[in-house]
Amino acid sequence: MAMRRWNRTCDSLRVENRMTVFLGSPSMKSKRARRWPILALSVALTASLLASPRGGEPSAEPGSRISYLVQGDDVAAAARAVRDVGGEVTHELGIIRAVAAELTAEQANAIAGRPGIAKVYSDRTARVAGTPQPDTVYPTLIGAARLHDEGITGSGVAVAVLDTGTWDGYWISRNTRSNWRILAEYDAIADVVDYETSDGYGHGTHVSSIIVSSGKTKKTKLYNGIAPDADLVTVRAFDDTGAGTYADVIRGLDWVVANKDAYNIRVLNLSFSAPPRSHYWDDPLNQAVMAAWQAGIVVVASAGNTGPESMTIGVPGNVPYVITVGAMSDAVTPADLGDDFLASFSAAGPTVEGFVKPELVAPGGHMLGIMRNTHALGLEHPEFYLTSNTYVMSGTSQSAAVVSGVAALLLSADPTLSPDEVKCRLMSSARPAVDDGGALAYSVFQQGAGMVHAYDAVYSGARGCANNGLDIDLELGAGIHFGGRANRKPDGSYYLMGLEGDGFIWSDTFIWNDGFVWSESFIWNDGFVWTDAFIWSDTFIWSDAFIWSDAFVSNNGLTAAVSVNTWVEQE
Repeated sequence: MAMRRWNRTCDSLRVENRMTVFLGSPSMKSKRARRWPILALSVALTASLLASPRGGEPSAEPGSRISYLVQGDDVAAAARAVRDVGGEVTHELGIIRAVAAELTAEQANAIAGRPGIAKVYSDRTARVAGTPQPDTVYPTLIGAARLHDEGITGSGVAVAVLDTGTWDGYWISRNTRSNWRILAEYDAIADVVDYETSDGYGHGTHVSSIIVSSGKTKKTKLYNGIAPDADLVTVRAFDDTGAGTYADVIRGLDWVVANKDAYNIRVLNLSFSAPPRSHYWDDPLNQAVMAAWQAGIVVVASAGNTGPESMTIGVPGNVPYVITVGAMSDAVTPADLGDDFLASFSAAGPTVEGFVKPELVAPGGHMLGIMRNTHALGLEHPEFYLTSNTYVMSGTSQSAAVVSGVAALLLSADPTLSPDEVKCRLMSSARPAVDDGGALAYSVFQQGAGMVHAYDAVYSGARGCANNGLDIDLELGAGIHFGGRANRKPDGSYYLMGLEGDGFIWSDTFIWNDGFVWSESFIWNDGFVWTDAFIWSDTFIWSDAFIWSDAFVSNNGLTAAVSVNTWVEQE
């Protein structure tokens, strides 16, 4: 029987109804239960954006202050508007020309009508949650160990991890030469740079260890991390319970962009996911993520643990520019390459705007990483500790970490690569899951180009196969937005316009077989033409009734609350 080879994983963030105002610029309008009963890490940034003052009053006691995100022509204009009405600025978010502020509903209404103020959003509270399981063979599985043997270990490249912080255990804080490699630790919650910033929850530590751990396996003496000599910059935007807000996350992104040259930050890992509540360009967190890509940083985002249904890719994975990663599993048999499979929880595309997501899948089931025995997340599920400080966990969060490490290897081998070129090489070298007949076992909407392969990516000469038709400068500067090739037929199946062959049509069916083989010889006859983008028009693809009602998506802001992601069983 043909077999699949991917497992699942991600994270879920809980959002509670806090409110924050963004004052922004007009130019920015825009988851087979298997043998092991284990819960997969769910780190999805679940958030709720409440209506702007003009779109409906948020629920709050009359006269009480709540948190808003306010976007204006620039930060100074946004801050001035807040102070003029007696509000309090809590965050300056220059990356999206906005501030976060504590305001009453009346004050927010007054601000919304001022010249130079584009939008007033509510803030969101997010919560990280997760659970675990064992596996330390992923560097070998994706070909990274071969690169280590050749001396390509990520040296000269800094990876920023925006998460719950990072514990500076030896294998995380020291590279293969025992040199200190944590360049900076920024606490976006307290807005301080602190070289002793800790991780009380543990999620950020686990993710960081997958990327950079310089520890070695006991039997094979191979490195546990994907890029064991990469430098690390840690940004804490989620607290010791795994909770955070849009304002804190955006402030963390702002700091990363502002300090990218000082620390040579080339890769940014975002292992969280929230349900989209607007077009990608209208979400303020996505706006900040796009600004990071524009600044020359390779952004890697988790797809989310909300699969297997279609259109479940979260924020910021729905940003077309970035590299969005789903999860596969080796079925706890790493030596058998014929039983790997796609995780049923791994979120699938397309996005509302018609883009194929995820771009790639990577190991995400029972991933072995570092978790201190005092971390709150580990203590919630202590049965997954293998030693006092090693822990097994699953999720697309871990999958994203794998790809962030691979991106660091590419940039270490060739520092001249742009983010688009890194994305192209990762996709062109990926290995899609195929059946016995050689046809795609999963739709591109589920597996993208296939499973990441570090060795082939580093030695790939591919160019011009990613983000064709997109223009980040037009997006952020002129408010020109884009759509992809995906569309939906009257029968509910998804297809790619102009590409209706096998693998390009999907009817939301998830086939449970024992696994499939990842093919290194699969030929994409049509190349990656499905990555092409077009200038967006309201009538381009989905009908208005298919996405959001006018009361939900409007020029005035975003509405509706969101629920927390739930635990998923280990596959």
